[in-house]
Amino acid sequence: MTDIVIDLNADLAEGYGRWILTDDEAMLSVVTSANVACGFHAGDPSIMRKVCDIAAERGVRIGAQVSYRDLAGFGRRAMDVPSDELADEVTYQIGALEVFARAAGAKVAYVKPHGALYNRVVADKEQASAVAAGTLLADPGLPVMCLPDSAMHLEAQRAGLEVISEAFVDRAYTAAGTLVPRGEPGAVITDPRQVAHRAVMLAREGRVTTQDGEPVHVQARSLCLHGDTPGAVGIARHVRAALDAAGVTLEAFA
Repeated sequence: MTDIVIDLNADLAEGYGRWILTDDEAMLSVVTSANVACGFHAGDPSIMRKVCDIAAERGVRIGAQVSYRDLAGFGRRAMDVPSDELADEVTYQIGALEVFARAAGAKVAYVKPHGALYNRVVADKEQASAVAAGTLLADPGLPVMCLPDSAMHLEAQRAGLEVISEAFVDRAYTAAGTLVPRGEPGAVITDPRQVAHRAVMLAREGRVTTQDGEPVHVQARSLCLHGDTPGAVGIARHVRAALDAAGVTLEAFA
């Protein structure tokens, strides 16, 4: 089999104070890139620092997972934020994480929107442009991780930013190549074997089966797992083992 190199990312640091949602240390033994919550949907300073420390120690790339300001809703509620305000909030979140990344001897290597913001910038050009502007202000060299051919993809490119296209191995897809909304049945896939199979198909063939059973093409440089899914660590290990067995090399994107 021809060797394929792909990144495996996960949403981490999604706790707050006494509430711990993700097993960050275990997940950081599996993934190659960590989408670190920056305090707006989850992630307090101590959690952010700890995840950066472990990620740097293990050679895992650190990404800023930026969100709408929505701690109560975990960043998954739709919000209307003026573009200039959103841009500033994106810059702010990246800056907060950069301090901890540098203290760990690393750096913020990319930016990825979270939750409702991620879904919004798939089609909303104005909000996507604001995320790009906020990223550009923080560091013009930061890539943006997003769905391929989305508004975010196009606006990031228009701003001169590199784009890291990603696919989700534990989320259901529509025929249009977008994610099935979380409120719908079957939107989140939790069977480890099914998730692992989807990961191999995405990595080796660039396609995934939609909720309706039809194939859809998704070319991605990174595959995403959600750290807050029940049994996330076991799912991640199944995915990594399946990719290894299929001749796929896991490595953070260059």
